[in-house]
Amino acid sequence: MTQSTVQDEVARERLAAVRTEVAKAVVGQDAAVSGLLVALLCGGHVLMEGVPGTAKTLLVRTLAAALSVDTRRVQFTPDLMPGDITGSMVIDSHQGQLSFREGPVFTNLLLADEINRTPPKTQSALLEAMEEGQVSVDGVSHALPRPFLVAATQNPVEYEGTYPLPEAQLDRFLIKVVLPIPQREQELEILRRHAAGFDPRDVAGAGVTAVAGAEDIAAGQAAVRTVQVSPEVAGYIVDIARATRESPSLSLGVSPRGATALLRAARAWAWLVGRDFVTPDDVKSLAHATLVHRLGLRPEAELEGVDVGQVLASALGSVPVPR
Repeated sequence: MTQSTVQDEVARERLAAVRTEVAKAVVGQDAAVSGLLVALLCGGHVLMEGVPGTAKTLLVRTLAAALSVDTRRVQFTPDLMPGDITGSMVIDSHQGQLSFREGPVFTNLLLADEINRTPPKTQSALLEAMEEGQVSVDGVSHALPRPFLVAATQNPVEYEGTYPLPEAQLDRFLIKVVLPIPQREQELEILRRHAAGFDPRDVAGAGVTAVAGAEDIAAGQAAVRTVQVSPEVAGYIVDIARATRESPSLSLGVSPRGATALLRAARAWAWLVGRDFVTPDDVKSLAHATLVHRLGLRPEAELEGVDVGQVLASALGSVPVPR
């Protein structure tokens, strides 16, 4: 076994252990945990949607505790300004000249809490950071640390005081996961933990410890890029994207960026489960989380009560699965 193979195995084991650590504080929500790990390995970002009280913020805080990386939190509010996120030019009192003061975006894991409670102008401050890994202020570019992950939470768009995320912003998120209300047994377990003294504000008190670091993420990212994708699987991804563009219920189908996002996510998942190649099942299992937020319904379809997830499922069902 080569040294690089050993490093890959160690990185995989440590990132898998993150799931165990998160479970010490968060009950259920396995799909969200998987989405966050996949995004880390792809250098992508995650949008988490759910009603208040479904552990969105707790999940990200626990993930940060399980990874020895820098983390910052921004509470998005209607009066938040772009410079409050990216940073701004300030007067240096010692030198008497302007200098750049870094904003909270200069971190490894940024929790953008309730991102849809701030106007689109401020939301767009994250576009360059999410796409290019840098921030430009007064014509000067400032590189962000690596790894860099935006984990954004939002309430359902029908909630009062929310602003829908622009399509360009949504397209920057590799994955969108919806955190459901827990099932009865899971909710009972939550209550048992609270009755036993669990404090969601004290993640360390739940026994969560750092089991992976930036070097493991970097090793995993390098390994994911070597995962093989056959021409048949690549064609399957393209056919899924094209099927959404041809759907009469959609005004906006999956772009080429969306197709490449699905490819990246499928490779990361294949590596996480111990394979060096992507299967059609990998693609199909990640299609909803990777593509659904990139689709736009036609107004007439919305009036008829059509759900975008149903349209995507129909498109997936229309594409032959390669054997």
